[in-house]
Amino acid sequence: MSSAIKSIRGMHDVLPAEMHLWHKLEQTVRDVFAGYGFSEIRIPIVEKTELFARAIGDATDVVEKEMYTFEDRNGDLLSLRPEGTAGVVRAVLQNGLLYAAPVRLWYMGPMFRRERPQKGRTRQFHQVGAEVFGAPGPDTDAELLVMCQRIWRELGLNDLRLEVNSLGTSEERTRYRENLHRFLSTRKDELDADSLRRLDRNPLRILDSKNPDMRNLLEQAPVLSDFLGDESAGQFAGFCSLLDDLGVAYEINPMLVRGLDYYSHVVFEWITDQLGAQGTVCAGGRYDGLVEIQGGKPWPGVGFAMGQERLVELMRSQAEHEAEVPHVYLVMAGEEAVSSGLSLAERLRQETPGIRIQSNLGGGSFKSQFKRADRSGASLALVLGENEIRESQVTIKHLRETKAQEQVAFSDLEIWFRNYLAC
Repeated sequence: MSSAIKSIRGMHDVLPAEMHLWHKLEQTVRDVFAGYGFSEIRIPIVEKTELFARAIGDATDVVEKEMYTFEDRNGDLLSLRPEGTAGVVRAVLQNGLLYAAPVRLWYMGPMFRRERPQKGRTRQFHQVGAEVFGAPGPDTDAELLVMCQRIWRELGLNDLRLEVNSLGTSEERTRYRENLHRFLSTRKDELDADSLRRLDRNPLRILDSKNPDMRNLLEQAPVLSDFLGDESAGQFAGFCSLLDDLGVAYEINPMLVRGLDYYSHVVFEWITDQLGAQGTVCAGGRYDGLVEIQGGKPWPGVGFAMGQERLVELMRSQAEHEAEVPHVYLVMAGEEAVSSGLSLAERLRQETPGIRIQSNLGGGSFKSQFKRADRSGASLALVLGENEIRESQVTIKHLRETKAQEQVAFSDLEIWFRNYLAC
């Protein structure tokens, strides 16, 4: 039996073969966020458990069952962050950032939930999120969705559909929750075990059930939009009108409630059919009451988070995302060639921005070095042996194309590679 320690269930390594997809995603969101005036913020992975209990809600699955919570040596109850918004709100309050409203912030990093691992859902997962504080109008909500749409376009992702809904105010949701509870209580024999558990504590979460046997019952349930007042209904209509004007296609889904208690008014999800049951790749909405819940003054807020693992899974099928393999593999024979070759490679990296050179390390025959060069994925082999050193030149072999090898003087290599990379 092997004694090697393995990773914790639901917490996976990101291997070199797919890092280029992560880099592409992360650089794309950085560039897009900068284009909309967002600034990056980095928040701790560990926060006080009370922060999430207040923000997300005691009756949610996240707080009830999924958080990694522990008591530290001082007796404080701490949790690994299950999402990013609550921590960002804590940070802007603690550091006095709201006085410069509107504030546009984005973050990126790992989150933790002890869920049943499955495709598209892991216990350590990564999110990119964006939050806006101090901008109450539907124009803010609409621009966030335009920004998402731009990210999908830059990543080459197609067939993502947008679903939207309005949760109204807390008072409107309370009236709706009472009516929904009354309706479902008369049909208990049709509820599954999860729904029965949620009925008294959080009946709105039943609307999000993935059990197909519940679909017919839920289609007969009261609809939240019937309980919205004129102001909430008008705000949602204005939001939808802006999406129409901006060319953002959407569907109104009356069952969309989101899983966190801090949402109000507009909520939304971007969904794909290519990942099975875990089809939501980005979700969010407005949370005008969250700053007050966390101890601040009433302050409007809206934001979203996107799952990096799920987006990477979608990106994997896109042909244009090529791995960051070396341009050049440096083949060296003999001690003198190693010394000269490593110096030459360093000079080329300094003089030729963007070039990727992998040097052969650990020796080996020409045959074995060329096998390594082929496995590396490099397009070119830069060969340096006794003859090349004597002539102050290198031999360039094309590994992926049928082209004659070339001899290039040391002094001309920078120009040769600049021209090569420009093609």
